Amino acid sequence: MDREATRNAVEKLLERYNMYLLMDPIDMQPKITTSFTITPPTFTNQFHSKTENLVVNKIDKEKERHDFISKIQKAVNRLAYNERSVIIKRYMEPVNIYDYEVYNDLGFSERKYYRLKGRAFYKLAFILRVEVYLFGVPTVETRIVKTVYVKFVKRRY
Repeated sequence: MDREATRNAVEKLLERYNMYLLMDPIDMQPKITTSFTITPPTFTNQFHSKTENLVVNKIDKEKERHDFISKIQKAVNRLAYNERSVIIKRYMEPVNIYDYEVYNDLGFSERKYYRLKGRAFYKLAFILRVEVYLFGVPTVETRIVKTVYVKFVKRRY
């Protein structure tokens, strides 16, 4: 597994989580000025009004945002207490703080903090299914071959 790429993928998701929390859907407001066009009447269920399209789009985006936020929160809640506290304090609070402030606030040594953070990223990557492999996603067959190879190599030495 590519640890650096996996860590970057998890960090991007946590940044996206923060952005979704801050988003205000003001940019999706309908236009107030009217425009007149000649459109023949249709007898289907399709929306043709810009306001209707904006409302449907807004509802879809809100649902997507809400689903993503709840998915991240559920994933973080599955972590162990210390790992969860590190992730919440560092990435999920509205105030941006540095790593050294987090481990001082939580009373961890620097080494323990980075171990917990790395383990939490590793677990979150698997929970959220964003792990990055060096040679693509391994299939069951390649996992079996790798396991047999590793056992063979360990026995030889």
